[in-house]
Amino acid sequence: MRELRGNLTELGKESPHRNRTVEENLDLFEKMKEGEFPEGSKTLRAKIDMSSPNLNLRDPVIYRILHKDHPKTGDQWKIYPSYDFAHGQSDSIEGITHSLCTLEFEHHRPLYDWFCENLGIHHPQQIEFARLNMTYVVMSKRKMLRLVEEGHVDGWDDPRMATLQGMRRRGYTPEAIREFADRVGLAKRENMIEVELLEHCLRADLNKRAVRRLGVLNPLKVVIENYPDGQTEELDAVNNPEDPEAGKRKVSFSREIFIDRNDFMEDPPKKYFRLSPDKEVRLKYAYYVTCKEVIKDEKGEVKELICSYDPESRGGGSPDGRKVKGTIQWVDAGTAVRTEARLYDRLFRKADPEDSEDGTDFINHINPDSLEKLSGALVESSVATLGVGEPFQLERIGYFCIDPDSPKEGEVILNRSVALRDSWAKANK
Repeated sequence: MRELRGNLTELGKESPHRNRTVEENLDLFEKMKEGEFPEGSKTLRAKIDMSSPNLNLRDPVIYRILHKDHPKTGDQWKIYPSYDFAHGQSDSIEGITHSLCTLEFEHHRPLYDWFCENLGIHHPQQIEFARLNMTYVVMSKRKMLRLVEEGHVDGWDDPRMATLQGMRRRGYTPEAIREFADRVGLAKRENMIEVELLEHCLRADLNKRAVRRLGVLNPLKVVIENYPDGQTEELDAVNNPEDPEAGKRKVSFSREIFIDRNDFMEDPPKKYFRLSPDKEVRLKYAYYVTCKEVIKDEKGEVKELICSYDPESRGGGSPDGRKVKGTIQWVDAGTAVRTEARLYDRLFRKADPEDSEDGTDFINHINPDSLEKLSGALVESSVATLGVGEPFQLERIGYFCIDPDSPKEGEVILNRSVALRDSWAKANK
């Protein structure tokens, strides 16, 4: 068959079996269906044009023998249709109006049209466009399968994968994906779209819809020495400054709180506006606090801060009008929920991991730091009431959602959807 079909410079030749009678063909086809012939011994071909310049029209195979069970029909059938034969019929049965395909199907369109026309069925219009290629991921299903089978990722729904399952688990919204698709549009030329555009679309969408919550990824204990021992109060916190209708919530505050370790520096440089010895900062929604003492462990590492607070500065203001430049997030030690925060980054270090011009296997470009798990993170108690996949912003950190693997009781697992800013470009530089 391969020799008779010819090539791009040589026309095809008709098979000696091409002019069998209808009766002979029907008889042989029935025997193929019943499994009377071994695999590869016979095929059913469409009689089209062996002299066509399009190789796909040179009497293509439409059924071949395959002695394997089908997931739905079992061993009832011993013949299976080719993709080209089934493509147009499936689209027609499903009522498809426009069948959108990637560029490699452009030369198959005449065959798609021929089958629809000669079968006399509803004829969808096939339109070809360039495949979407995105930086720092692979879009090939074959390569994705290898990532899964070799254990480089945790499955098809791994949040680092460019699959809808993975993106949903990571917290990507349908609206963000649609906005990204609208911006990219359709093209006939293969191009590479920067993943930063997708992340920008997600940030823009979540900024409008995601509630805000307080949390610290790397907790550092703070004791407010002049706050009444045993007292707890509730403070008003805004749910979303971009959406006034989202309202407010209550967050608890007491003598012992946690701040993020990154928001304290014992010997700060100039223009450092966060907490340091004898320096005053604003706790978001709470009070002004000043660091009075630094307590260290036997290794010399900071383990606790002793601070004082200004009781007149509740809500973040001060009656005397003094200003502070630094505002940091915190959580109440008595009510905070322990979480495992999973920080996802680029799956590959190379922008185009599928570029194999240098002969390097794309697996060698995997980023070993694409996932960081922080098991000691703390968030305000209201995070535990959010639903799986519901987006929220940990203030000054990024957008997160609760992972479906979170236990029903105890520690919550958080997936970071995207950071508030693009830190990759700076780190890469």
